[in-house]
Amino acid sequence: MKIFITGICGFVGSSLARGLREALPKARIAGIDNLVRPGSEINRRLLKPLGISVVHGDIRNAGDLDSCQPADWIIDAAANPSVLAGVDGKTSSRQLVEHNLLGTMNLLELARKWSCGFIMLSSSRVYSIPALAGLKMRIRNQAFVPASQSLRIRGMTSSGITEEFSTQAPVSLYGATKLASECLALEYGSAYDLPVFVNRCGVLAGAGQFGKADQGIFSYWIHAYMRRMPLRYIGFNGRGCQVRDCLHPLDLLALIRRQIAHPQATPMRVLNVSGGVANSMSLARLSAWCAERFGPRRIGVSRECRPFDIPWLVLNAQPARQVWNWDPVIPLSQILDEIARHAEQNPRWLELCGDG
Repeated sequence: MKIFITGICGFVGSSLARGLREALPKARIAGIDNLVRPGSEINRRLLKPLGISVVHGDIRNAGDLDSCQPADWIIDAAANPSVLAGVDGKTSSRQLVEHNLLGTMNLLELARKWSCGFIMLSSSRVYSIPALAGLKMRIRNQAFVPASQSLRIRGMTSSGITEEFSTQAPVSLYGATKLASECLALEYGSAYDLPVFVNRCGVLAGAGQFGKADQGIFSYWIHAYMRRMPLRYIGFNGRGCQVRDCLHPLDLLALIRRQIAHPQATPMRVLNVSGGVANSMSLARLSAWCAERFGPRRIGVSRECRPFDIPWLVLNAQPARQVWNWDPVIPLSQILDEIARHAEQNPRWLELCGDG
């Protein structure tokens, strides 16, 4: 078995690479990374002793892929993962589209050339922002909970939103690049008879994540709380009731291994992959958890309303359970404890990752 991982020195890519090495000791595991994110070199050094080959290159440049050895599967974990990308002044809209869409096209061309399988890590942010923002909510235990009338909306359940929920624009420039990439991947699979899977992931979280406020919010919040760095509840009356769910990369790996082992097992190619309600938490409840761990502190308040903020986003992964007999097994409590221990052992982590 030969597996090629893009973004292999990122948090998710490196976690998958290490997990695959442990699960498939005889497999050839390699990947590519542009190494631009602070902290990437740390993961590169950790992968080398495991016999995992890393090419320094950029998927936006098709020529950088020419030197890569053919594989049986490509796992695409490379992306600009910020919902603010293209509008926050840190990256341009062109850079975002080139990385998340043109990069996907280059990888799909590589999959066609190699006649290999393709697994795309997509995002929960492909779902419609107005539809999500318009869901009626109530507050319970310092967290938003969908009101009963919201459950009458197509794709909305008490266990989270399903794959049938609206993807009508706007979904953010970031979400649009991921949604377009999904469509392109499915078309390549159909046109060239390639096994293709699209896994729409919720927030991925765990120790060693390059925590940023607009990406790895669980990791960022815990690191920043411990460091007593400024934190604010933004929007939604400044109460911190907004909710997301999280998933450990090793639980994602368990699904990917099933997909690789049985590429023709199902015609269902797009799946929500998340921790679900059981692994969901509001910012206010996360702060309460941090207070028990690190001691109480003040959280600021901002009533600013930002265009991409939503009150509640939890994915329903029931089809993944039905099709692949898959359920996340790493509970939220373990994920949070893992992040906190990493924060305690690496108090300067946010500076290292460029968000201190």
